[in-house]
Amino acid sequence: MKIPYTQTLYLLCILVISAFAAFGQVVAPASPQSQPIALVGATAHIGNGEVIERSVIIIIDGKISEVLSATGVDRQIEGYKIIEVGGMHAYPGLILPNSELGLSEISAVRATIDRAERGGLNPNVRSIIAYNTDSEIIPTMRFNGILMAQVAPVGGLISGSSSMVQLDAWNWEDAAFKVDEGIYLNWPSKLLSARWWMGETEPRKNENYDKNLQDLTKLMTDAQAYAQDAPQDPNLKLEAMQGLFDGSKAIYIRVNQASGIVQSVQLTRSLGVKRIVVVGGSEALMVKDFLKENNIPVVIGQVHRLPGRSHRDVYLPYKLPGLLHEAGIKVALSYSGRSSSARNLPFVAGTAAAYGLDRETALQMVTANSAQILGIDDRVGTLEAGKDATLIISSGDILDMMGNDMQYAFIQGRLVSLNNKQQVLYQKYKQKYDDSQE
Repeated sequence: MKIPYTQTLYLLCILVISAFAAFGQVVAPASPQSQPIALVGATAHIGNGEVIERSVIIIIDGKISEVLSATGVDRQIEGYKIIEVGGMHAYPGLILPNSELGLSEISAVRATIDRAERGGLNPNVRSIIAYNTDSEIIPTMRFNGILMAQVAPVGGLISGSSSMVQLDAWNWEDAAFKVDEGIYLNWPSKLLSARWWMGETEPRKNENYDKNLQDLTKLMTDAQAYAQDAPQDPNLKLEAMQGLFDGSKAIYIRVNQASGIVQSVQLTRSLGVKRIVVVGGSEALMVKDFLKENNIPVVIGQVHRLPGRSHRDVYLPYKLPGLLHEAGIKVALSYSGRSSSARNLPFVAGTAAAYGLDRETALQMVTANSAQILGIDDRVGTLEAGKDATLIISSGDILDMMGNDMQYAFIQGRLVSLNNKQQVLYQKYKQKYDDSQE
């Protein structure tokens, strides 16, 4: 029987789509740990500055049981799954703050972007429920050592709540590590960039600056009153902000200008916010004494950039993490911009190490410091007994692009896959050109 042309075309389209779907299928999450594991022989970078040259890392029931020197160890490990990692390096899993991971996939395809809501004041927006565990970007993060991320919304004055996720899960409920742990605030600037497409060459005044501050002040004042009155009819916006006043949530302020840093910290603190974190902070060095005095940590948004002012040292962004650390400010590193580029986080730390930081201190800025700032240091951030077995094993230095070569990655004791679409494409075309040279 002859099949009509339209039906043939329809079947062909189905086959093509199915082929692409199979090609892009994300690897299933790993199974739970089934037996004790002993990682033997690696140089263990604890994450707090300590290094154990030849180590034994014991993992039991998804937790780190012990981290000790292999020299002279006579402990019986019969029944353990022994993984020989001599000559390699063990690190805590890297942590990525201020990320759109799982919220934004392909910037040119609007249907794959769910990172912002309409309106300017959205504290009740929850990024976690939009988190897509099937994102093809997530496996590329694991391949570079990033095992945890803070999923944060963008847009408006108050974007919404952020949550911590671990990067090996079936769905957002399984991925959730610490839910609604903070509120993201985009501090308004007094000056807006010139609109080059309209022929403008100079920055222009932000006409809405004063109104933005009034709206923010009113919302936070209402939230304080809401907590005291305990009304019968819930207000979702005010309800979402309650944790800011008892310290159970942090406010993450995206701000770069020195004046904005000072104003935003002073305002939020005067309104009763307990935990304040500056995110971005490109001019944080100009107000380092203020930040130190108020014990405000900084999540540096971008290191691989040019300075914001033409008269500044061209290498200042590379030196900024080290200079803030010397000033006594707790620093974590992030990677602002497209989520697909955030896999370069370890190399940001490597750049900071090349421009003034000790390598172990640079490592802390993507592990222990991040965990402390995000309020999850009781479970992750260092290789210490009692914490989750969320760690990576690399054949070389993970902060070096040439040395970063993941061999193993564990999330809560589960040995997760390091395969991803980029590796599939590499092997595909490597075979093509290898065959052509025979």
